[in-house]
Amino acid sequence: MGIPTMALPNGKRVYYLRKQEVPVVYGQVQQYVRNGIELHPSDMLFDVGANIGLFSLWAAEQCQNDLQIYAFEPIPEVFQVLKRNAQLLPQNRMKVFECGLAQASKSVVFDYYPNLTILSTAYSDSWEQTRSTIRQTIATSLANPSDDEPADITLLRRFPSFLRSLLVNFKLNQLLRVKSVRCQMRSLSDIIRDHDVQQIDLLKIDVEGSELDVLLGIELQDWHKIQQIVVEIHNRAQRVDQIATLLKQQGFSKITIEQEPMFQNTEVFNLYAIR
Repeated sequence: MGIPTMALPNGKRVYYLRKQEVPVVYGQVQQYVRNGIELHPSDMLFDVGANIGLFSLWAAEQCQNDLQIYAFEPIPEVFQVLKRNAQLLPQNRMKVFECGLAQASKSVVFDYYPNLTILSTAYSDSWEQTRSTIRQTIATSLANPSDDEPADITLLRRFPSFLRSLLVNFKLNQLLRVKSVRCQMRSLSDIIRDHDVQQIDLLKIDVEGSELDVLLGIELQDWHKIQQIVVEIHNRAQRVDQIATLLKQQGFSKITIEQEPMFQNTEVFNLYAIR
């Protein structure tokens, strides 16, 4: 059976794995280019935690498809869809890597959520926090109606409040069914060295708790090649402060930290850094 396609809001068709994820993720990834973060034609983008490639496709469109992209996705089932979406761009514009990025090359067991692929993580001890984050995100969405909200949220709002909790629990149990998948990891500096990368105009990191591991895989001689960073941070053990301090030490002078409205009262923040 082939990989299905669907239309994005701009009318372009993409391959997908979980249809309900696409509109949510497509809207969210556009938040990465703000707070001074810019992309221009001929730039180099590293998309770490690419999932099916929606950010890469959107970014390429903003740059008239004149963008060099390296996209990384460790989960094999998700990677197959990423690979098909890469073929939608002009030849050789998007290189895809079936691996995650970490501090060093190694093999890691991921918690893979087939029904909610964007939450797959190398940190299996984060399950309860993940459940709490989703529950809080749902509550925030119910309290703040919007025209582009997921259909499931619109449907939930039709039920009496005393039934919503039962329905949310039922839905979470479905979404958070988990499989263990062994994946390969490499360091960012390994990729830079193997592919003779001279400059990374934007390093985007969205890796569900492994963001510091990615940054620790950058060797000292490679930091100056990175001009901008946007990273989703799960703020456990003061992770936001740790990453902000590391980036300041490596010459990033403008750092902005904010939380998207849908993640209010959760541990999820976005950090934007410009050299």
